[in-house]
Order: sequence, then structure tokens, then C-alpha cells
Amino acid sequence: MTGATPFRDYHRQARKHRFALIFPEAAAEIASVPDPSETKGRRRRQIGQAAPLELDREMRELVCFKMAKITPMGFCRRGFWKPPTAHQILNYVGLLYGALSAEAEGPIKGAGAPRETLSVALLAIPGVWRWYIEWRHRRRGFYTRWEMHMLEFAASLLKPGTGWLSQSPALANRLRPIAGVVSMEEVARAQRDWTGACQETFQQVRTWSKDVVRVARVHRDPFLAILPVLEAPRPVAVYSRIGDEILKRMPDPVVDPVAAAEASRAFLMLRIALHTGLRQKNLRQLRVGPIGAPPTPMATLEALQCGELFFDPLDAGWIVALPAAAFKNATSSYFANSPYRLRLPDHGDLYRQITAYLAIHRPVLLGDLEDPKTFFVKFARSAETGSARYRSSDFYVAWRQIIERYGIYNPFTGRGAIEGLLPHGPHNVRDVLATHIIKRTGSYEQAGFAIQDKPETLARHYARFLPHDKAEIAARILDEVWEGSD
Repeated sequence: MTGATPFRDYHRQARKHRFALIFPEAAAEIASVPDPSETKGRRRRQIGQAAPLELDREMRELVCFKMAKITPMGFCRRGFWKPPTAHQILNYVGLLYGALSAEAEGPIKGAGAPRETLSVALLAIPGVWRWYIEWRHRRRGFYTRWEMHMLEFAASLLKPGTGWLSQSPALANRLRPIAGVVSMEEVARAQRDWTGACQETFQQVRTWSKDVVRVARVHRDPFLAILPVLEAPRPVAVYSRIGDEILKRMPDPVVDPVAAAEASRAFLMLRIALHTGLRQKNLRQLRVGPIGAPPTPMATLEALQCGELFFDPLDAGWIVALPAAAFKNATSSYFANSPYRLRLPDHGDLYRQITAYLAIHRPVLLGDLEDPKTFFVKFARSAETGSARYRSSDFYVAWRQIIERYGIYNPFTGRGAIEGLLPHGPHNVRDVLATHIIKRTGSYEQAGFAIQDKPETLARHYARFLPHDKAEIAARILDEVWEGSD
């Protein structure tokens, strides 16, 4: 299962030779910023070699600039970073500097730059970006949209007036040449006219970004793992078979209470995701209150930036409610600054399973651990060995294990719900929902309603709507004419 697709095989081979640099001071700065949706969260585990101290401090200054609630005095800024975005940028930049400092004759085939020559000012030199995107091209064999995103990041740092690099001429003092990448003449020119150098590089990376978009290829097909589902006429009906498989193989809670609790949690993960189309973050941070207790005020949820599942006696049903601030695309026109609210339908034993999970299975999973107040909790044998709160990686692994155990059909055991399915994460459920609604209605707008997104975003990232699917919808409408012409 680790090499079931070409991309996974490439990724497995690439992980054998780690080269990225990490930024401990910059990461500590991110951790010091309160994240209302994560209480008592662990610091992210970083893998790699620590960056030089001066480079780390410069990256910390960039993080402070982009994460400050108010733009620092004397600077202009466009947009800001939340902790997840800041961590992602550190990872991306760590790969760049790791490639620059890796030995040219080693397995990474880097630039062999001495570590003392690394500085943030290098990002203002066009030769660095040209070398990096060409290095990634040699490594993969083609360009991808990842290179385009990196060039757009470079442009945001260099943009006249609002870019952090263009407003920080003192950084040029640490600029040093790198053989084959940055010449002494480029260093002298940048130190002589920093503003002009940043503007020149800004124009160059924007040009390269457009070139990459034109020639980029798809390295990882996001639909490959769930193709047997998406190719079905009713994808949601096919995917929901996994939930039926979980119920069919549900262990006896008296004989094995932990296994029964994990199976109940797996069923509810799948069903709530299918009904709501929420992203992984919103699912794992979904809170729950005691049955009969009043729901948490929306203002409190907005401060926490997470949602809640509660039972509403007036609607006689379970309600999922989230403030717009809890969503990744909170400023989207979909929300119009209004909260999200959905009554879960009582289909397929859902309500009985929610009641059993809260009354029986969730306490088993918690044991002696501190209750994080989230609906989904992990199982840990003792408080010393772990926390009940799901992190991003934990939730992904849990979902992948559900698919491996219950979703993938095994011809030798006869177990598993869907033949040809591959391991995947919770984000693919959004693809299933979007594709199902488009196949049934032909409307990107209605599909966007299911996953809380705009039609343009859905068409670009989620839906797999091929020409024959479009022709089938048109034929279905035209067939009504012939059926009524008798």
C-alpha cells in the first residue's frame, strides 16, 4: 500500500534522504501565538537539521512580520499568516535552503552552498529561484504547480511597497555568493541598489510563474485513490458502503470494549464527513456538549474558531453548527459572514450510533485522559503516554486505517466494501460529495453548497466531471422528450 501509485512510490524513495532545514526560533515564535482552536496542543515535531542561527533569526523576523495582528511600525503589509500557514511556509523554505546546502555529489545533488552563506537575502536573487525550480525539475522530471506556488510566495516577499524583503534593505549585508548560483557581481549589485534588485527579481519570478503554469503536469492525481467511487453513477451511495461494512463487523462491546469504541468512532467519522463535507480540521476540532445541555453560544465558538455538535429538542435532531471564522475560506461569499448550521438526517442508524458513542464508547476511549471536549477522541492507555486530542497527522492516519480495514476489498478474506479503492485521507470525501451532486444535477453551484465553497474553487480542485458525464446528463433530459412522445 505504500507504493500503490507512482507518486507514492516517488515519495517513499524521496523520504529515504531527508535534507530540509528546520528553524527552531521561528517555530517557537509561531508556537507562542495563541491558537484558539488548539488548547494545550503539542509543539509540532520537526524533522531535519537546524538552520544556521542567523538564518533562523531572519526567518523569525519574517514570521513576526506576517503574524502580527497589527502591521509593524514603518512597514506596509498585505495579508497575514495564521499558525498553520506559517508552519507550512517554514517547511517550504526549509526545503529550499536544504537543497541549496546539500552536497552536489550526494544523493540530493544540491548546490553545495556552505551553511554560513545562507541568508534570507538570497531570496531576492533571481538565480536562486531559477536554480531551485530547475533542481526540482531534474528531481521529478517535470514541473508541477508546486513550483508555481513557490514563485508566487517569492513574489509576495518582493512586491514593491508590501513585500517584507523589499522593505528590509539591511538584509543585503549578509548576502554572500554561491558557486554556480549567485555571482559576486549579483551580490554587489543587490547591495548597491536593494530596491532595484527586489523589483527586478519580482518581475522575473512572476514571469517564471506564468511559464510554469503553462507547462506544469500533475504528479499526484488527487482522484486516483477513489476512482472506483467517482466513476460510479452515485458516488456517495458507493462510499457509504464503508459505513455499512463497519456496522456489519462491529465488535461486541462486552467482549472487546476498545475495539467496539474504535469501530463506533470510525463509523461516525465517515458518516458525519459524508453529511457535512467538512474539512479535516473542522471535523477533528468539532466539540460536543452533554446531552440536554444548551449549545455553546456562537460568539464563544467564534472565539475558539471551531464548531459544535449538539442535540436540538426543537428540531428533534443532532445539529452541526460552526461559525464562519472556523472555516479555511471564512471570507468566501458562500458564508456572507453568517454561521453554518446543518441538521444531520437520521438515516442508516446514525442517531442511535451517536447516542451509543457518547454514552458508552467515548468514555472507553477517554479512560483516565483529560477530556478535550471534542467529539472525536483518541485512545491512549495512560495519561503519561498521550493525549486524547487529535492532531492533524493523527486524524489522517486514523482515517487511512479505516479505509484499509473496512474500505478496500480483500479478495482473499472477502472483507472490505469497495474493490479497487486505495488508502486515502478525509479530504477525499469532499471530492466524493462534489462529484456526486454534479453528476446528479450538473450544477457546480449546488455541489459547492455541499462542501461550503464557491463554484470556481470546486471546478478547479474538487469535482471530477468528465465529458461523458456531461453528455449523460444532457441525454437524461432529452430522453424525457422521447419517453413522452408516444
